[in-house]
Amino acid sequence: MTEETLSFQAEVSRLLDIVANALYSQDEVFLRELISNASDACDRLRYAAISEPQLTEGDAELRIELSPDAGAGTLTVADNGIGMNREELIENLGTIARSGTAAFVQALGEKKGDVEQIGQFGVGFYAAFMVADSVEVFTRKAGEEQGWHWVSDGRGSFTISDSDQAPARGTRIVLHLKADKKDYLEPHRLRHVVRTYSDHIAVPVRLAKGEEEPETLNSAGALWTRPKSEISDEQYTEFYHHVAHAADEPWTRLHFKAEGTIEYTGLLFVPGTRPFDLFDPERKARVKLYVKRVFITDDCEALVPAYLRFLRGIVDSEDLPLNISREMIQNHPVLAKIRQALTKRVIGELERKAEKEPETYAGFWENFGAVLKEGLYDADGQRDSLLKLARFRSTTQDGWASLADYVSRMKPGQKAIYTIAGDDPEKLKRSPQLEGFRAKGVEVLLLTDPVDEFWPSSVMQFEEHPFRSVTRGGAELDEIEQAAEDGAEEEKKDKAEDEEAGPDTATLLAFLKQSLGDKVKDVRLSQRLTESAVCLVAEEGDMDLHLAKLLKQHQQLSEIAPRVLEINAKHPLIRQLTAKLGEGNGAADALEPYAFLLLDQARILEGEAPLDPAAFAQRMSELATRTLG
Repeated sequence: MTEETLSFQAEVSRLLDIVANALYSQDEVFLRELISNASDACDRLRYAAISEPQLTEGDAELRIELSPDAGAGTLTVADNGIGMNREELIENLGTIARSGTAAFVQALGEKKGDVEQIGQFGVGFYAAFMVADSVEVFTRKAGEEQGWHWVSDGRGSFTISDSDQAPARGTRIVLHLKADKKDYLEPHRLRHVVRTYSDHIAVPVRLAKGEEEPETLNSAGALWTRPKSEISDEQYTEFYHHVAHAADEPWTRLHFKAEGTIEYTGLLFVPGTRPFDLFDPERKARVKLYVKRVFITDDCEALVPAYLRFLRGIVDSEDLPLNISREMIQNHPVLAKIRQALTKRVIGELERKAEKEPETYAGFWENFGAVLKEGLYDADGQRDSLLKLARFRSTTQDGWASLADYVSRMKPGQKAIYTIAGDDPEKLKRSPQLEGFRAKGVEVLLLTDPVDEFWPSSVMQFEEHPFRSVTRGGAELDEIEQAAEDGAEEEKKDKAEDEEAGPDTATLLAFLKQSLGDKVKDVRLSQRLTESAVCLVAEEGDMDLHLAKLLKQHQQLSEIAPRVLEINAKHPLIRQLTAKLGEGNGAADALEPYAFLLLDQARILEGEAPLDPAAFAQRMSELATRTLG
């Protein structure tokens, strides 16, 4: 016999401590997790046996069996499902494999109630250490000769060896229960837990009773095939916990049966909290596909679009062929029609929620809005509906605003829907590019999700109003009428400031262009500035400022192209520079450092470093010395 001791992945060591001591408020859910894993293993064998029927020869009845042993102080959870080989044991029980990363562990927190979700197979298995001092796993993968034994006390390492005691096929988990957890050896306790949490499992869960015939503890029927009137809210919730491997409450559910040319049943849930892997780069959907109650795959990218990847649940088709490979099924025309119908149904439910329950919909948008907006960019025929569902923060409103709300508040003369993109809404509100819009009471939408850099250029407009970034091109503020309550006052103020603007600024513009050269694309007077002296904007048709910064950060752009420097002719600094230039006598040479100070100031306002930090520091020191002297 070969035996090898391995260390848990670093994240697992911390996870084990959290799971064993803080993750669940009720430790009885350990059994739910082990039964769910066993059910998944049976589902996978059922599918594999379609193409390899020899895998179930001699033992075709799939089942899960609970065996309490009061004398040994152990509880055994066994299944005759797909089983695992050595590599799968290490992947599933030694690391947070498919179900997680270090980010998931960091999100767990240290107190009960901090966590509203658990991961997939790995994390669920570790729940066993809430009730057990040590855990043994005996397993043999279907179709393979070698069996394996895994054992650990959950304190940093595990041991793997080959084993003749492994079942002929499947997995047997032996929990050596803690002294204060021996109540899980009582049949009545096991019955209660299974009927509470696992009644919906489609595989029989049986309680071994010595010489007597095993007792089946669950209904052992696919929950989604039952009439809705026969399913309680608690049963729906427990099915969600099972299918999503989650511990939170679902936000909403859709249970339906489509009949006609294509027949299928769906039981879908929107989680109540954001799954930790929502922004995984692979953007995988998590809805399980069944055909005639036979599990096919939980990785079917053609079943729902990526922007609905927060959905959890199942779809069971009557029309898809069972004997088709997972790769070929992705392109099956029946699946394409199911996807289209599912998408419309889910969006319809979201529209209903947004209209009837705006407060709870706001919570949904907090969790999943950034993902749903990806559909605006993907464009699969649902763009108009998604635009109506979209919600945004803005410069003039608290909470979330819809595009319809925004349009209803547009000022006379305003044609565009104005936006500004960045990472932090509070920082965006202080952006100098917003000053002119704020002065005229024009609302600007704050776009803070990465996808916000892409969809506006694809969507182009909403109800004939184009989307327009305030950091690009001309502001067109002169076409928008001042807010009625302060219009006359502002108009008088603007006239007075125009009269005091001093000498013609054309000389200053020419001076700045000459001094800065190719460091800027152009220098021009600004409509958008009312308080700041300068700002940078992208020329119409050029890449937006924030997008350019994002691409450069991710090494997708080697250099950011020069931008337009806008100056506020009414600002005291600009007026003084204009006046100094008008004096002649070589003033331009003496004022050249100010040109670079203005550009560096504009760059700093955009969150960028000065062009030459050392030169910037020197100019600032010289200016301070001159002022103080």
